[in-house]
Amino acid sequence: MVRHLIKRLPFRGGASDVRSRPKLFFDDRPELIYAIGDIHGCYPLLRKMEQLIVQDAASVSGEKWIILLGDYIDRGPESAAVLDHLLGPPPSGFERFCLAGNHEDLMLSYLDHPDPGHHWLRLGGRETLRSFGLDPAGSAPSMKALLENRISPEHVEFLRSAPSLLSVPNFTFVHGGIRRGVPLAQQSDEDLLWLRPELGASAPSDDFLIVHGHTPVRQVEVCPGRINIDTGAFASGMLSGLKIDRSNKLFKLAVS
Repeated sequence: MVRHLIKRLPFRGGASDVRSRPKLFFDDRPELIYAIGDIHGCYPLLRKMEQLIVQDAASVSGEKWIILLGDYIDRGPESAAVLDHLLGPPPSGFERFCLAGNHEDLMLSYLDHPDPGHHWLRLGGRETLRSFGLDPAGSAPSMKALLENRISPEHVEFLRSAPSLLSVPNFTFVHGGIRRGVPLAQQSDEDLLWLRPELGASAPSDDFLIVHGHTPVRQVEVCPGRINIDTGAFASGMLSGLKIDRSNKLFKLAVS
C-alpha cells in the first residue's frame, strides 16, 4: 500500500544532530482513519481517545489507522507515560502512525545540549523532565549523564525517527503546516513542524485537505483546505480528533 517513502537526508537546520525526517506517501487509504491532535503530556486523555476510537470502529471491518499529529510531550504532567504508551503496540485491529511535532524537535535539541538556559525548558520541558523523575534545575554536565540514564535509547529514537508528513489520496497529515507552492516531497521539516496557518489565506493546494495541529483553537476548526484538531488539551482539558471514512465523510471526536 505504500507508494514511496522519502528517506532521510543529512539534516541542515533545526534541532541539533537530528536527521531529516521521513515522509510517508500511500496510494490508497484504509477503511477508517482517526487523527488525534496535540497530546502534550495528557496521558489519561490519550487513553480515553483510544478507547473512544476502538468503540467507534468496532463494527467496521477492514484496515484502520490511527495517526497522531505530534507534540506528545511538554506542558502536561505525564509526557514519559505518553511516550511509553506510544512505544507499545497500538489498539488491536489498528495500525498507528506517530508524526513529529515541534516539541519533539525542541526536546531533541535539549538532549543533545542540556543547557539550563535552553529555551525548551520554558516551553514545557521542565514538566517533561519531571515526568522522567529529573530535576530541571540540574547543571549541564550532571544533567547529560542523568538524561542518558533516565531517558531510554528507545525514547530518543522514537523522537528522532518520527515522520514529518503522511499523505494519502485527498488528505495530508502534518503537525504544523504546508508551504504554498512547494511539492510535498520537497517540504522542509522545519515548515511541516513549525508553520502556522495564515488567517484568510487560500489553501496551499486544491488536491488535498490538510489535517494539522500545532495552533491551539477552542474547537476543531474546519477551514477551506485544512482542518485544525489541536484544542489545547493541556490547558482546555479536551483532546480532539477527526474520523475519516472511505467516502471522505468527516466526523469530529473529543474527550475530556
